[in-house]
Amino acid sequence: MAERESRGAEHAAGGTAADGRAIRVLLVDDHQVVRRGLRTFLEVQDDIEVVGEAGDGDEGVARAEELRPDVVLMDVRMPGTDGIEALRKLRALDNTAKVLIVTSFTEQRTVVPALRAGASGYVYKDVDPDALAAAIRSVHAGHVLLQPEVAGALLAQDEPGGGQGRGTSLTEREREVLGLIADGRSNREIARALVLSEKTVKTHVSNILMKLDLADRTQAALWAVRHGLSG
Repeated sequence: MAERESRGAEHAAGGTAADGRAIRVLLVDDHQVVRRGLRTFLEVQDDIEVVGEAGDGDEGVARAEELRPDVVLMDVRMPGTDGIEALRKLRALDNTAKVLIVTSFTEQRTVVPALRAGASGYVYKDVDPDALAAAIRSVHAGHVLLQPEVAGALLAQDEPGGGQGRGTSLTEREREVLGLIADGRSNREIARALVLSEKTVKTHVSNILMKLDLADRTQAALWAVRHGLSG
């Protein structure tokens, strides 16, 4: 496996992702058959490269720190450290990998905590292969993937970071950016829509999170939906 991972890292520069290289993906699942199936499909994608695997949450955190993937496909239910706790550990380490939850559990009590912990979205294990590849590309581009029923569950819970009053500190431009985040736009797409540089958009996003006391884009998107800023 080490040889395959090394080749993956070398090949990454030749990918066709938007930034000119392949999207580096780490697979974290306690079932080897699942990992093998995911790897087999993803390795035929020109713009996606599987750089490593892990069989539990702790190993997943260690591998993510070692390999610095762009996207982690993370199972939820695993022996020992589960996917949600592993995600919290990654965020505590300031690991910037986007985490896409891959789960066979549809209960909101399973998915909602993962999104609260900072996941960029989730897909089910029976997802169509092409849809999985599209989901990886989407979260890598900065999108948040939320199914309507889970978004509703999140909105029904206590809102993180306070209420409408915090929104009064946002500038008009920041409100525009926030509305586009809620629509699922990436920073690049927001930059194009508002005729701004991507660096400027990143600054606006950082200011929005700071002013609203939110942890990530998922919480920002939910805040915007709650307060009517989405399209």
